[in-house]
Formats: sequence, structure tokens, C-alpha cells
Amino acid sequence: MSVHFTRRSLIRGITAATAVASLATGLAACGGNSDAATTTDAANGTVTVGQLSNGAAKQTSLEVSEVKSISAELPKSVKSSGKLEIGVGALPAGFAPLAYVGSDQKTLTGAEPDFGRLVAAVLGLKPEVKNFTWENLFVGIDSGKVNVAFSNVTDTEERKKKYEFASYRKDNLGFEVLKSSKWNFDGNYENLAGKTVSVGAGTNQEKILLEWKKKLESEGKKLTVKYYPDRNGTYLALNSGKIDSFFGPNPGIAYHITQSANTPNPTRNAGTYSGAGASLQGLIAATAKKDSGLAKPLADAVNYLIKNGQYAKWLAAWNLSNEAVAKSEVNPAGLPLDNS
Repeated sequence: MSVHFTRRSLIRGITAATAVASLATGLAACGGNSDAATTTDAANGTVTVGQLSNGAAKQTSLEVSEVKSISAELPKSVKSSGKLEIGVGALPAGFAPLAYVGSDQKTLTGAEPDFGRLVAAVLGLKPEVKNFTWENLFVGIDSGKVNVAFSNVTDTEERKKKYEFASYRKDNLGFEVLKSSKWNFDGNYENLAGKTVSVGAGTNQEKILLEWKKKLESEGKKLTVKYYPDRNGTYLALNSGKIDSFFGPNPGIAYHITQSANTPNPTRNAGTYSGAGASLQGLIAATAKKDSGLAKPLADAVNYLIKNGQYAKWLAAWNLSNEAVAKSEVNPAGLPLDNS
């Protein structure tokens, strides 16, 4: 396995960090149509995001209708079908807040299917969400069962051999601290001197953190890295002051912040860092089969949502504003082949 924190391991990391009782139930098949937690009202030109979120999102209705100049770019086969088949790789347990079983314990909800439906509205297509295991998501794209995946897929040069991308969110790691903490990470590893930080073993963030630890040691400074068997142990350590921060996937941290908000020990995000490391900002992208002709209309739809404000409201609803991109790009530079 590559040293980079793969999307599969990210799903595992977020799931471990955010498991709730509802995530362990339902949606147990290998793939199929999912109940929609996002309401799309074509007649009124609205898409409601953040439904059944178990407190992870603020339910928000967004005005969005077909933009004919963009939908005209669609491949004829997709446009004539009248629907956008959206793949999500959230089986079996989901990964809150991005894609998971909602508070009714049966309906797929999350930031990713929500955004897929917003894009479908701009394209004038009816969204049909299909939920898969992570591995079968790509089989679904390859076989034509879905047109596009909105499932926290990182843009990599390896994946470009088979797929084309339209970026829509930063692939970030984050530092979680108690809300009462005055410490913030400013992007400079030296800011970690004297701190004790927890991290998941075998992850990309562990690799990054250990590199910083080595640099600090060469400067005569100390960074203590601690490991716990699960997130419950991590958060008990954070609450008791045994660690200063947890370094993990930003979306999972965003979800835990919402869940801890009304507890005696609320937390906050103390700063983010690219999952690709210092040399490249990692990007999450809508993923379609290579040469499908979908990447450009998808990117144009995302840029329409950015320009007209629905994009920012979608991110804010899911507490993910710190992963906003300035624009969507077709096949932007991705993780290099030696780190994919």
C-alpha cells in the first residue's frame, strides 16, 4: 500500500472517528438505489441539503435550476436519459459527515450525495444515487452503472489512467483541540514544538507528523506522538489533557465538533493541512470514466454553484467551509504516481 492515506483508509479513519448507532444498520447490500435524504423540487427550483444529518448539518434549502448553456455540454447519451446516476461508496457503515445512514436509520445522507444532487440540478437532470462498497464504486463507474462518483475521491495521477476529474473540495487533514485551547496550527511545523499530538497508526497523517517530529528533534525540540486503539480513547485523552490535539481527516473532525458542541468538552478545529503534504494541495473530485465527456460540464456546473453562492452555503451547512476551492478544474494536478 502506498504511504499516502488512500481514500479507502480515509473512509475507515472517518468511520472509526464518527461511528454512531445508526451507521451500523441498513444499507448492507453491495450496491443499489438509495433513499434520498436531499429533496429536489424541480418545479420550484430548490434543493434541500442537510436532512436527517444527526446534528451534523444545518438543513438548508438552496435555489438552483438548470443552466441550459451548461447542460448543452453533456454527452448526448446522458442528456437524453434525463438523469444523472451518482455513485457513492458508503457501504457498509458510511463515513460521516460525507455519506452515511441518516437519523431515520435507513436513508443515505451526507455532504457528498447532497452536492451530487446540486450539480444534477444545474445540469437539468434527475439525480439517482446508488450506494456501493468502496471497491464496487469504481466497478460501477467502469461498467456504466453510474455516470459519476461524488464520494470523497482524491484526484491522483494513477487514477487518471482510467478516470477524468472535476475538482470541488480540498482534501485536508485537521488539528482538533478543546474549544478552550488557545493553540492554533499556522502551517508551520515548528508551532508543534512542546506539544503532544495523537494520530492514527499507519495513516498519511502519521507519516507527516513523524516527519515533523524528526525535524524538530534535529533542532533540539520535542514533539510527543501518542496512539490510541480507537477514537473514544483519543477523545478521552483530549478531554483529560493527556494530549493537546488530535491530527486526523478534516471531515471527520468537522463531524465530531458538531457532536461535541453541547457536551462538557466541546472541541474546535485548530487548523488544516493538505492531505498531499507541503508540495501539493490535495483535491477531492467528481469522478467519471475517462473520455466520457462529463468532466467539463461537471466542472462548469460546480463553478456556477461557486459563482452564485450555493456552493458556499452547502459547505457551511455541513461545517466544511475550510475545504472550499476557488474554482473547479478539469483534471488538475493530482497526487503523483509515487504517492497515489
